[in-house]
Amino acid sequence: MERSMMTLTRKIQLLIDVTSDQKNEMWEKLYRYQNRCFRAANLIVSHLYVQEMIKDFFYFTEEIQYKLADEKKDQMGMFNRSKTGTTARMVYDRFKGEIPTDILGSLNNTIQSTFSKNKADYWQGTKSLRNYKRDIPIPLPVKCISKMRYDEETKAFCFNMFAIPVKTYLGKDYTDKRVIMERLLKEDIKLCNSQIQLKDRKIFWLAVFEFEKEEHILKPEIIAEASLSLEHPIVVKVNNVRINIGSKEEFYIVDWQFRQVKKGFKTA
Repeated sequence: MERSMMTLTRKIQLLIDVTSDQKNEMWEKLYRYQNRCFRAANLIVSHLYVQEMIKDFFYFTEEIQYKLADEKKDQMGMFNRSKTGTTARMVYDRFKGEIPTDILGSLNNTIQSTFSKNKADYWQGTKSLRNYKRDIPIPLPVKCISKMRYDEETKAFCFNMFAIPVKTYLGKDYTDKRVIMERLLKEDIKLCNSQIQLKDRKIFWLAVFEFEKEEHILKPEIIAEASLSLEHPIVVKVNNVRINIGSKEEFYIVDWQFRQVKKGFKTA
């Protein structure tokens, strides 16, 4: 029987775990990677658009091949490699030595997939071509992560990404991030290709995890009653068992966060 899998994404702040005199070098590397991703993304989507629209260039002569395929596999093909390989090779050659090819490969696959979903709208003229901004997230392939561990001294999960030592900063974690990281180290769940977001001189890991979906069989004879409380946001009663979900402090923190977001929308 095929297992039912599901994925979830968690935003985890990372700190560069090197000496002070090395941090500027690491930041320079990350910002260079982000810049190359920004430029490569716009080049890739531009090439894909031209490839897709070339069959509408009716003013070409009949001798022009216009099938988007490898000429070795299709006699009408106009490419000397696979369609995916065209944009991949283009950015590899353009940014060779400036950014790991694993990042460019992951970026190329993501943009190819996104473009394919929207190309019908592009062709009909109902949607404009996407423009990638300078703050684009940096793809983080799994193969670019190494030495994942938990450091007892710093009480943080540490690993290397792009050969840059980093550690997690969970703060007062009221979510499941710590539990998920512990399960990752135990190999109970799988880490997938993720992204790195740079914002206000901070690093955020948009980590994607995959795990087997748990099957829960409901029992109609068991009734759970949920009620609100001053000490706990939700109190659940099942038979003679009372379960408190959350705390007053957590409620105030989330409430404050929502108020700040709402305040930001009003001032915008």
